[in-house]
Amino acid sequence: MNLTARLLNMKRGEFPLALMSALFFFLVLCGYFFVRPVREAMGVARGMEELRWLFVVTSATALVAVLIFGGVVARLNRRRFIPIAYLFVIACLIGFAALLIHDVRSGGGLIGTDAQSGLSLGVGRTFYVWLTVINLFATSVFWAFMVDIFDVHQGKRLFAFIGIGGTLGAIVGGWAANQISGATESPYLPAGLMLMGAGCFALAIAVMLTLDRMAVGSEVSSLGAADSGSAEGAPAGGETGSSGAAGSEEGRSTDGDRIGGTFWEGAAAVAKSPYLLGVGLWVVFMAVANTLVYFTQANIILTDSDTFSQLVGNFALFDYVAQSFTLITQIFITTHLIRKVGVGWTLAVLPVVTLAGFAVLAVWPVYGVMLIFSALHRATRYAVSRPSRETLFSVVTPSEKYKAKPVVDVFLYRFGDAAGAGIDGLFAALGLTLVWVAGSTAPLAAMWIALSMGMGRAQTRRIAR
Repeated sequence: MNLTARLLNMKRGEFPLALMSALFFFLVLCGYFFVRPVREAMGVARGMEELRWLFVVTSATALVAVLIFGGVVARLNRRRFIPIAYLFVIACLIGFAALLIHDVRSGGGLIGTDAQSGLSLGVGRTFYVWLTVINLFATSVFWAFMVDIFDVHQGKRLFAFIGIGGTLGAIVGGWAANQISGATESPYLPAGLMLMGAGCFALAIAVMLTLDRMAVGSEVSSLGAADSGSAEGAPAGGETGSSGAAGSEEGRSTDGDRIGGTFWEGAAAVAKSPYLLGVGLWVVFMAVANTLVYFTQANIILTDSDTFSQLVGNFALFDYVAQSFTLITQIFITTHLIRKVGVGWTLAVLPVVTLAGFAVLAVWPVYGVMLIFSALHRATRYAVSRPSRETLFSVVTPSEKYKAKPVVDVFLYRFGDAAGAGIDGLFAALGLTLVWVAGSTAPLAAMWIALSMGMGRAQTRRIAR
């Protein structure tokens, strides 16, 4: 174990805590990726037009939920709150599954089929919005707990290892959902996957409670040090993508005190700073591109699928292939790319992948090309662009960082989502083919690449001050 810890850049006593943390994250994302393809299938089953308005409603709901949740969670004892939160997730999943089982037994059918009922339609729409909001806090509270357990310096060494545990969980959850969907056409499939996801969250609670006891009794944990009086823990918030690690300093100021401020103060900070405006514009470009990729993927999967089970299986396949690409990128590329080519060029990788992917799709708009494009795009977004984007905040003041970050990562991101949905709807209304969609991404990508290079130079100038 000592040799393993040294190879992973861990100090004595850290490996058991890091391994248990990785298992915790594995179970959280495994549970999520069991049910994510069910959400996607329910969203697209009645056609692309319904998916578009569901997406906009979800983006607005998620925006409100995050703004409320961020303030609430910062004031709660997360060691007590996390088990209760995940129990709520389990209860909701069991409730959704029970409603679907009742509907099938009453003669109803799955959403999007000829036998669909009002109940299955309502469950599908509600579940689509609910799961998106739940995912926002499920990963947020996980990383908040990690920042409670490990200090800033430990986080820099351990969070990548823990994040890989989450990626492996996403791969296993997506793969299992794909295999199960391919083996059955049962109308009970969505309910079964929901119950499996609930089981993973139940195991996650057990691991979390064990990890909490280990951390309190460990001298290498911030919780153990705080209880022994040798150090004082400070609550902090975490922020992540579907499987990326939160920054270890997120939610902390340099003196350990949280910097207050309202959403409007953050908006003012962004508006007054050309640098932060540039970061925000980059995020808007990214969100628009993500949404266009998402709807193109959904359209191709819908065309290629004949049954609800095939929809679920195809979405699950896209998930676990994308997460596999992400894992490979995390291990072999991310740690070297920023250092070798710089932040500007690293930021430019995602717009280049977006432009190239749509160009190839315009020539070969087929399932296999979309699968590879989607996987590369997601891997680039989470494993390459996300770390480099976070480094842009390393050269602003703590006050600017903590006030502006929620505006950039939440409000502007959701604005980009809505804008992307509107652009896709406009393309559909005009009857534009993928050739036209690909052509329209060219000026977007060109501006995005120019902005990426400009942000890299702006960061360099700030470092040189």
